[in-house]
Amino acid sequence: MSRSQKIGSIFAVVASIGAAGLWFFFRSEYSYAQPLLFSLLFLIPVFGVYHIWSLPEKTPKVTLSTLNQFPSEGELLNELLIHIPFLLRSLGLSMIIIALARPQSNLSWQNVSTEGIDIVVAMDISASMLAQDFQPNRLESSKQVAIDFIEARPNDRMGLVVYEGESFTQSPLTTDHRVLVNLFKDVKTGMVEGGTAIGMGLATAVNRLKESDAKSKVIILLTDGVNNAGSIAPITAAEIAKEFGIRVYTIGVGSEGRALSPVAVFPDGRYKYDYIDVKIDEATLQEIAKLTDATYFRATDEKALAKIYAQIDRLEKTKINVTEHSRKSEEYYLIALIGSILLISEFFFRKTILQTLP
Repeated sequence: MSRSQKIGSIFAVVASIGAAGLWFFFRSEYSYAQPLLFSLLFLIPVFGVYHIWSLPEKTPKVTLSTLNQFPSEGELLNELLIHIPFLLRSLGLSMIIIALARPQSNLSWQNVSTEGIDIVVAMDISASMLAQDFQPNRLESSKQVAIDFIEARPNDRMGLVVYEGESFTQSPLTTDHRVLVNLFKDVKTGMVEGGTAIGMGLATAVNRLKESDAKSKVIILLTDGVNNAGSIAPITAAEIAKEFGIRVYTIGVGSEGRALSPVAVFPDGRYKYDYIDVKIDEATLQEIAKLTDATYFRATDEKALAKIYAQIDRLEKTKINVTEHSRKSEEYYLIALIGSILLISEFFFRKTILQTLP
C-alpha cells in the first residue's frame, strides 16, 4: 500500500467516525419523522473503501526523466490535501442524510394523564410555627414537605395562602410549579399582623377555588394553634367550602406535650425561646374536615408530616386521560444548510485549489 493510500485510509476512518459521531449527537437531541434513513450513513465507510481503492487512478502522474526538478518537502502536504475533498463530501453527505430523516423538537401528539385537581395550601405562618420540635422548625419543615408534594404533582394547578392574624394569597392557582416553589421559599413569619386567624386563612383559600371548574377542588389547611384572630370563624369558613364542593384536609402540626417555642421578641428582631405547652384546636380541625368530607391529620414530627402529604396524594388521584396536541417544530433547516455548505466547499476545493490534470 502506497503512502497516499495509507493517508487515505486514515481519512476514511476519520470520516466514518465523524458520521457516527454526528448520528449519536443528533439522535439524542431530537426525535425523527424518518429514522430509517439513518441507515444511509453506512454508505460513508463504503465511500471510504472506494476512495482508497481508486487513489492510484486519482493521483496525477507526469513522466519525467528525473525527479530532481521537484522539491520533496511539499509531497506530504500535497498527499494530505488531496484527501480534503473526500472528507468534506463525507461529512456533508452525513449532514444531508440526518436532515432527510427530519429531526423534530417534539412529537406531534402525546397522551397526557392528569388529575384534573385544583389544590390550595393554606399555611399558618404565625410565630409559634418557629417552634423547634421540628427541624429546623415547624415552618421550614412544613414548607419543605409541601414543596415535595407540589413537585410530585406536576399536572395539577396549585396555589398558596398564608395567614397569621390576617391572611393573603401568596400565589394564585398556577401550573408553573417552579414559580410556586420559589414563592413557598419566600414565606416567613411576620409577613402580616400577628395571631392565628384559621377562619380567615380558610376563607381566603375558598375564595381562590370557588370559581374553579376543576373536577376536584381541595384545600390543605395547616396550623399549629388555636383560632384567636380574624372576622370569620373556622366552622363558618368550612361551611362555605362545603357549599362550593371543596374538600378541606386539616393538619395539626406540633409534638405532644411541650416544645421549645418563641415567647418574646427582642428589639433586634430575634426571638426569645422557652418550653411551652403545645395547644392545637383538634376538635375544630376535625369538624372542618368532617363538614367537607375530608380527613384530619396530626403531625408530631417531620416524618409524620411527610406521610400525611403522601396519604393526601393517594386520596386525590382522580386521573383522567386526555390527548394533548403539541405543535412540532422541524429542525432540519440548519443541518441541511451546514451539509450543503460542506458539499459546496468540497466542489470548490476539487475544482480549484486541488484540481488535478488528466
